[in-house]
Amino acid sequence: MREFEENMEKRELISIIAPIYNEEAAIDIFFAEMRKFLATCSYRYEIICVNDGSSDNTLNILKKYATEDKRIKVVSFSRNFGKERALYAGLKYSSGDAVIPIDADLQHPPIVINAFLNKWEEGYDIVYGVRKNRENEGRLRRFLSKKFYELYNLIAEQKAPYNAGDFRLMDRKVVDAILKIQEKQLFMKGIFNWVGYKAYSIEYACAARAAGISKFNFWKLWNFALDGITATSTFPLRIWTYLGGGIALISFFIALFFLIKTLIWGDTVQGFPTLVILILFFGGIQLLVLGIFGEYIGRIMIEVKNRPLYIVDEVINISE
Repeated sequence: MREFEENMEKRELISIIAPIYNEEAAIDIFFAEMRKFLATCSYRYEIICVNDGSSDNTLNILKKYATEDKRIKVVSFSRNFGKERALYAGLKYSSGDAVIPIDADLQHPPIVINAFLNKWEEGYDIVYGVRKNRENEGRLRRFLSKKFYELYNLIAEQKAPYNAGDFRLMDRKVVDAILKIQEKQLFMKGIFNWVGYKAYSIEYACAARAAGISKFNFWKLWNFALDGITATSTFPLRIWTYLGGGIALISFFIALFFLIKTLIWGDTVQGFPTLVILILFFGGIQLLVLGIFGEYIGRIMIEVKNRPLYIVDEVINISE
């Protein structure tokens, strides 16, 4: 019995990270399901809950659980900084040999972690979950999500697996590599792929929300997609070099055509509608280019400011 207890003490530590924002209705269900899974898990564990500036009773509920179990740790932000930064904070405060981000709404089934751990034991550094169903999302959202992945993989150096989110297991060396990245405009899916390492995918059935409503509306998802593209690739900037060169070449031949036509047949006042269309077209192109430049310049400004990613108001059960 003593030998068994000693072996248990030597088992690796896993860190489960849960970014949480206004999830008071789901927290009790989350911990109930996590306890069911952890009761069958032979690894030592810690659960790091990052309260992303919740305005409801989320923090008080988390404090209650942290008081009951020292393995439940809480990092609370001074305000809402966004899921990507909450996830990064969870990685920073984790101390496990393997780290597993999971959503508190239980769309990521905890039982899948067993499959992650099995592949980790086989030697994989990253084991990521791939959703095999998205029926709990609207048709428009599924369509836009698919098109985003197609566009992202078209222009990004490191491809992102379709339907692969934050739900994954990462070895400690992977987490340490991620924490070396000092970007302010975080797109964690891109960063997870950028660091490399030996990876394996596991399909899982995405469950419906345990309680509450999603905090991601279409506007937030649109900004998230912009962050993903601009943080990962400079292709939207480079494309205008080629497009501008092509338009300039076409314009040269058109100008040459009208010059020759004027020299041969004289100057007649024609083509006013064509002129208006061209002015509006090129004016729109210029505004679009300026908007794309503005997206990148705005992100440069954020990087140059060098503000901290987040401000921690308090931590519970964590030694700074």
